[in-house]
Amino acid sequence: MLYPELFKQLESVRWDMDRDIPWDRFDASQLTDAQAQTVKMNAITEWAALPATEMFLRDNRDDSDFSAFMSIWFFEEQKHSLVLMEYLKRFRPDLAPTEAELHEVRFEFEPAPALETLMLHFCGEIRLNHWYRRAAEWHTEPVIKHIYTTLSQDEARHGGAYLRYMKRAIGKFGNEARSAFAKVGVLMASARRTAQALHPTNLHVNKALFPRDTIQSRLPNPEWLEHWLDTQIKFDSAWETKVVERILHNMSLLMDRSFSTVQELNRFRKEMGASLATQPEPGAA
Repeated sequence: MLYPELFKQLESVRWDMDRDIPWDRFDASQLTDAQAQTVKMNAITEWAALPATEMFLRDNRDDSDFSAFMSIWFFEEQKHSLVLMEYLKRFRPDLAPTEAELHEVRFEFEPAPALETLMLHFCGEIRLNHWYRRAAEWHTEPVIKHIYTTLSQDEARHGGAYLRYMKRAIGKFGNEARSAFAKVGVLMASARRTAQALHPTNLHVNKALFPRDTIQSRLPNPEWLEHWLDTQIKFDSAWETKVVERILHNMSLLMDRSFSTVQELNRFRKEMGASLATQPEPGAA
């Protein structure tokens, strides 16, 4: 089991909201209304760990190890929402999310293949790590800069934990896992070709609720994410390249094969698909 070891690792570096956030360094002159509004949107977005955890537990009922790890992931992700809300309650209480606004992003995700979902969230952690690093640079107020740096480090550790479960999946399922991971990896490393930000909170997950079936679509300002990325934190092509490079680097480690471009990963995806197509059906003579 990976859960006991991951628990020890993550417990040893867990930060305390009272002791480790320098609340006394707050400088009101360095916080603009526009910046504070983005803190509110991110606080609500982080609350979406709740429906994501419900999805993970439902779709991984046969995997108690991974489901136990969700207790760590859920706790730490909900704390992200909590620390952002605490910041607003202390310094901009007029912008603190209401319970109704938080509850709006709790809705059921349709069942999806567990391996593909695992890879999707692994890539999501990489992307969010980079978004928050850039947000920490963009903000001018010292306390929120520290908070975003802290959150970005958590997201990197979560990505590392997901990678451990992906390695385990390859040991269990072989090319089936490789194919699933490569398929989603190609999608998530191709953000330059899409009009939307490729992150789990911005993907459609319930056809019956379309078009309000993404986390972002259920926020008080559904258009905020693209504006935050493009205009405010300026998550440009250089930063997007960093995300793609991290995805390709980790896929290279995972598959024991070098991928320097998305095209190379896509060729590998096709190889895995062809390999699976030629495998005999289970139980076939």
